[in-house]
Amino acid sequence: MVQSSLATKSQSFDLVKNEIEQTIKQAQSSLERFQENRESGEDLQNCLDFINQLRGIFILVELRGGILLCQEAVTMANDVPVGANDDKNILLTTLNGALFILRRYVEYYHQQREDHPELLLPVINDLREARREKPYLESCFFDVDVKERPDFCAGMHLQPLDGDESEYEILSRRMRLTFQVALLGILRERNDAVSQKLISRSARGFARLCQGAPMGQMWCLVATAADTMLDRAMVFTKARKRMFMRIEKYAREVVYVGKVATAKDAPDSLIRDLVYILYRSGSANLEVSEILSAYHLAPAEYSDAMLEAHARRLYGPGTDVLQSLSEALQDELNQLKDKLDIIERGIEPDLAELSSIADALERLANTLVMLDLNKLAEVSREEAARLRTWEEESRLPGDDELYRLADSVLGIEDAVMQIVTRGITSETDALARGQRNRDESPYLREALFVVADEARGALTLAKRAITAFMESDYDKLHLANLPATLHSIWGGLQMVDDPGAASVLERVASSIQERLLDGREAPAMQVLEALADALTSLEYYIESIGKREDRNADLLKLAETSLDEVGL
Repeated sequence: MVQSSLATKSQSFDLVKNEIEQTIKQAQSSLERFQENRESGEDLQNCLDFINQLRGIFILVELRGGILLCQEAVTMANDVPVGANDDKNILLTTLNGALFILRRYVEYYHQQREDHPELLLPVINDLREARREKPYLESCFFDVDVKERPDFCAGMHLQPLDGDESEYEILSRRMRLTFQVALLGILRERNDAVSQKLISRSARGFARLCQGAPMGQMWCLVATAADTMLDRAMVFTKARKRMFMRIEKYAREVVYVGKVATAKDAPDSLIRDLVYILYRSGSANLEVSEILSAYHLAPAEYSDAMLEAHARRLYGPGTDVLQSLSEALQDELNQLKDKLDIIERGIEPDLAELSSIADALERLANTLVMLDLNKLAEVSREEAARLRTWEEESRLPGDDELYRLADSVLGIEDAVMQIVTRGITSETDALARGQRNRDESPYLREALFVVADEARGALTLAKRAITAFMESDYDKLHLANLPATLHSIWGGLQMVDDPGAASVLERVASSIQERLLDGREAPAMQVLEALADALTSLEYYIESIGKREDRNADLLKLAETSLDEVGL
């Protein structure tokens, strides 16, 4: 019956597809005319009527995303008065963009025969935010009743918190700081994997603090969601960033209100968002399957990774297009480099080659301008002008001039190669004129990779040694070689000019020597937990070394705070 229903829905859509496309075009034309003449109330009303007509059609063919988008578009159009001033430009621009995406979505649905309203949620929320309305949650199209909740903490094996009030306060503040560092990393779009690990660690800490209380259930679900996002390489969308910002409020309450804050329940909307992440992840992990089964759900047929690929098709050029574009530009650059190589070697140098290279650079500049890579185009044009000058002077370039030209060509090539990963963005354009950081040196990058790999191995060894030390009733033999191992990594970090990480590592090594190896009494559990936190923070920090991203200094501060709190 479901297949029959889907077939009927597709047939109904086919009957009205041409009318939908034509109506969208008419709405866009009416809106464009109104943007040119703000006194034309007739054009604004026509646009409104066409959008209402589209909404009626989408209701008939049951396109949920189209219905909601048209509903928001009508509300926005009603907010634009006849004779609108420039302060309404953002509303008109956003509305125009929404109609364009709606047209693309109609084409997408015709090809896919699958309705994924989630794909339209970003543009729907753009419409709401332009009107300063609260955006919809990521799970707004997710139909599940979360009032009856399973035990989200089952199978987590959380250690009970056995300590006085001061230990509760210290741990709560440390866990909140951990969550804040993760949230800052998310908002600044740093290493997603590190942020997901930090959220998971923080959530487990809060679950310990709330153990047995209702709020602990939410924190266990947050930990599972963060682990799943890490496992499935899920990205932080705008909606997910907003969700984790909401969660931080509950972390703040645990710190400032105390245990009283753990007695209340998390809102259904937040639980639904977290369950939706598990549903959309496509994960088959046991803890995810158990939660979904409790709500009579199976993992989504279209996982988050698949929907992200579909969104790239909907909102911009896909990876395939960028790959083809990059390869075409690289072919031109390879021909350029061959000609420069002939001139550099002095093999039958011909002044006519200068004109040929200049022509190629000018063609390349025109292509880059079309891609809105204006800085790279400017570099290409400047080098073409120099070649014209050398041709007019009837001379070949000197070594320094030739090396400068070659460096410019290599800089453009580097940017072109990164189009696939960075996209056609201002970040790619910023690679013009050799605006690359010191980590771009292939030799330094190789050294960074070696140091990062050795450091990861040493930190993993340190954590295992401390675990074995605890499980063996504090047998110091497990820690005997640890300070020397960590000190060797300290030297590597100094070599790659990272004194901050080296300093924290030195503090950890000294603390292990003084408090664990030289101490006569068994160390306090707080000391061991602080060392574990510091090592974990260092491990996450090390992950960014050798990658094209800024190192997260907040992770070092987090490690130092963990050590400071117990006097290490």
